This record gives sequence, structure tokens and C-alpha cells, in this order.
Amino acid sequence: MNLLKDNVPKLVRKLALPAMVGTLFQTLYNVVDTFFAGKISPEALSALSKSFPIYFIIIATSIGVTVAGTSLIGNSIGEKNKSKAINYFTHIIYFGIIISILITFIGLTFSEKVFTLMGSTKEVTFLGLQYTNVIYSGSIIFILVVALNSLLHAEGDTKTYRNVLILSFLLNIVLNPILIFGFLFVPALGVKGIGVATIIAQSVSLVIIIYKVYKNSIFKEITKVYLKPKFFFFKNIFFQSMPISISICGYALAAAIIFTYVGESGEYAVAGYGAGTRIEQVVLLPILGINTAIISIISQNFGARNFDRIKETYFTAIKYAFIIMITSGIIVFILAGIITSIFSSDPEVIEYGKRYLKISAFVLPAYPVFFLSNGFFMALKKSENAMISNFFRNVLNPIVVFYVAKYISASFETFFWIWVGINWFFSISYFLIVVYYFKTRLGKSSAIVQPSP
Repeated sequence: MNLLKDNVPKLVRKLALPAMVGTLFQTLYNVVDTFFAGKISPEALSALSKSFPIYFIIIATSIGVTVAGTSLIGNSIGEKNKSKAINYFTHIIYFGIIISILITFIGLTFSEKVFTLMGSTKEVTFLGLQYTNVIYSGSIIFILVVALNSLLHAEGDTKTYRNVLILSFLLNIVLNPILIFGFLFVPALGVKGIGVATIIAQSVSLVIIIYKVYKNSIFKEITKVYLKPKFFFFKNIFFQSMPISISICGYALAAAIIFTYVGESGEYAVAGYGAGTRIEQVVLLPILGINTAIISIISQNFGARNFDRIKETYFTAIKYAFIIMITSGIIVFILAGIITSIFSSDPEVIEYGKRYLKISAFVLPAYPVFFLSNGFFMALKKSENAMISNFFRNVLNPIVVFYVAKYISASFETFFWIWVGINWFFSISYFLIVVYYFKTRLGKSSAIVQPSP
């Protein structure tokens, strides 16, 4: 594939499909974890659901690292500056190691406090910490996988990571029941076993990615000169990755706020809502795949100053995503009760999950604008724009919804209907901002000039 010349709609489909499949298995990975947690107990399901805002710090950091690596390396490839591409690759690995040490400390130190703030019972907190402590102890593995893979994504290779995610999913299916319930000489680890299974699967993924990168032509050109740390590249990686990582962490805050409000209806309501969000994540997979595709395409074309192709890529992606989400919303609404029953046999848990999904179906078509617009700005090395949008959607919006719901003593359903309205208002506003950016900023030299080392 030639990201600078090939037909844009075909490129979006070719790059998005492997990314969709890979992300499908990544999300099914989490669905499997949720499924087995439900088999342990409703409290274990609630614990795993509430661990998501804590675990999301690793996800946010991973997204920041991979977007920084993909966009900066991709821009360098588009500029035909191989030396800069190699430097960004070596420095994204250094950066990944440093940041993983920091988030490991944060996770192990503050997880218990977060569970407490969400109003968790002692049992749920205990079970949640069994999982999060294992995950954070192995966070460096998660970060190194995406740091190394950013080189492959920048070159348009989304198939390798897809294959790695499929393998991880299959390993997780095998390892989860063995480590949770015990088998032969393997002791039953309970919720802790879910975390151990994840670390083992991620370690296998890391080995495969290292092998694939080792065979890459850019890797073969790395010399001692490129291994010497340089402030210029660290600075650019930091300002490209940290705004998006910090702002996406706002989603963890949003999730914590929602879990806190939902928790007022009981831990079974949390379990039902948590199961519902897993399905929502599956439904959003095509959007995440399309987002991966446009970051690769736009970053290279931005480096080559092909502004018409950037515009075509963005609007093509929005069109595809909107059609997919309308279709998905209809399916989710019709099958809400059946879907939730997969995760739990408890009638109360199923009922709460069903009620949430029937409301969630109406907000799904609003989500593509948020994800794809952020991907657009990140590919242009304008992470600060994505940071601002994340602040509004993931921090300000949930706070507004929470206090409005508190003020009117909103029920479980009313709370989420307010959430639907706020998200639609935000998405429409964000789309208009991007259209305005195309008309007034993109293509002007003052908006695109970047310093050279």
C-alpha cells in the first residue's frame, strides 16, 4: 500500500479492517475476563467493572505512546527523512520504559483509594486489588508492545498487531479458567488469576512484536548514534503523547463518576452496567479500527503536505463510521436483554444491564465524531486539540451530568438519558469545529511548520 497515492476510501478499508479485527479480539479479551469474573460471583464482576477506571491509566498511556510513535514516525516517513524516523523510534522505546515505571508506582500506590472513593464494599475492594496489583506490576510489558508496534503502524502494517491480539485472546481463553479455578498442579487464584493470565498473554505478544520489528529495515539501520538520547526527540514525543494520555485519563475519571452514581443503586447495578459497557466496547470496535487507519494515512500525507487527501480521509471515515454505528445501535437495542445474560445469571444484574444498553443504543452514532476527530488532530501533531476535546467530554461533561442528576434525584435511567443528550451536543459541536479548522487553518504554513533537529 502507498499511503500517499492509493485511493483513499480503499486505503481506509484496507487499513481499518485488520485494525478492527485486532481490536475486536482485544475487546473480546476483556469480555472473556468479564465473563469469568461473573462465574466467580456478582461481587467479582462488580470488582472487575470498577477496576476499569484504574486499569484505564495503562490504556491511556498506551494510546499516548502509540499515537506519538505512529504520527511522528509516519510524518518523518512522509517527509522522506529516515534519520528522523529512526530517532523517533528509538526514543519512543526509551519514553515507554520511563513512563511505565511512573504509572506502575501510581497504580500500586493509589488503586485502593480509588476503589474506596467509588463507594466499594470491602469485599469488592479486596477482589479488585487482587486484579489491579498484578496488572500494574506488568505495565511495562503493555507499554513496550505498543511502543515497538508504533513503527509498524506508521508504515501501514496493522496486520501484525491484529495477529498478536488474536493470539492473546486465544491464550486468555485457555489461561483464565485454569488460573481462576485451578487445574492439576496449578492452584486456584480467583480474580488474581485473571490478571496473571493477562500478563502471560501480553508477554507472548511482546516477543512476537520484537521479532517482527527486528526484521524491519528501519531497525536494521539503527546505530550507536541513534541510541544516544536527544532532548529534541523526547520533547516532541512528550508533547505529542502526554496531552492525549492525560486527557484520555479523564475517561477514567468519567467512569469513576458514573460508577459512583450507579453504585447508589447497589453493587448489582454496577455489575449490570459494567457488563453493558463491555458490549458497548465491542460495538465501538469498527470506529477504533477506522481511527487507527486515518492516523496512519493522515500522518504520512501531512508530512508530504497532501492536504486534499487529509480532508478526503477524514470525511470518508466519518461517513463509514456513522453508518456502522446507526446499524449497531439498532441491534444493541433489540438484543439488550439477551446480551447482558451472557455475563450473569442473576436477574437483577441482567435487568440493569438491559436498561443501560437500551439507552446506550441512542448515543452510539454520536461517538465516531469524537474518536475520529481526535485521531485527525493527533495525526497532524496537534494533540493539544484532542486534549481539550477530551477534557470537555471526559471531565466536564460527566461532572455536569453527575450534579444535574444529583440535583433532580435522577433515577438510573434518567442519569443515562442526560448522558445521551450531553454527548450528542458535544459531538455536533466538535464536528463543526473540525469543519471550521479545515476552512481556516489546514494548509497555512503558519499552522504546519515544525522545527528540525
